This record gives sequence, structure tokens and C-alpha cells, in this order.
Amino acid sequence: MTWNEAQSYCRENNVDLVSVYSEEIQNWVERMVRSATSSHVWLGLRFSCRLKLWFWVTGSVACYQNWVPGNGSGAGHCGNTGAVQSGGGHQWVSLPETQKLNFICSK
Repeated sequence: MTWNEAQSYCRENNVDLVSVYSEEIQNWVERMVRSATSSHVWLGLRFSCRLKLWFWVTGSVACYQNWVPGNGSGAGHCGNTGAVQSGGGHQWVSLPETQKLNFICSK
């Protein structure tokens, strides 16, 4: 699903897209994404064009971070949302919200 479709699905059936506040949650996400059928998996992370920062759908600023080097910083993220690699280092990337990916809901 696109990021917005995934968020709607999670809000209707669970609570929301997963937010990663700690290394412990990141480790859980890594275990979940190993069986994904897409190269990346949506997280509840989006970029605010107005504030120029990443935040979780819960409203918290992204303090714990696990970005692919150079990927979460700098300009050019307007309209993008965050996803985690389903393989490799399971790091986060900035992707257009219109891509169709697997996703993780939280309860």
C-alpha cells in the first residue's frame, strides 16, 4: 500500500503505523521485516516541510534514529515518509509516500 493507505488501514484495524522510539523497538521491527515481500517497509515516520524535521505519527520528534548514512538529513524530503530496509542493515530511508510497500501496524 502507499503510506497514506497503510496509515488508514492501521488506524482502522489496530492503532497506527509503528513508531520506533528505541533500539529495542528497532530490533523488534527488524525481526518483523525479514518476511516482507517489498524491499522496504513503511514506518509511522513522516517529514514536515514547514518545520523541516522528521516526526512520528504519534506527534513525537524522531529522537532515536537509524538512518542509512546521509539519508534522513538535509533538504529534499518534502512529501516523503520513512521506511525501513527489509534486508541488509535494516536502516531507515526517505521515500515518496506514493510507493507501494509492506507496512507494520502497532497496537
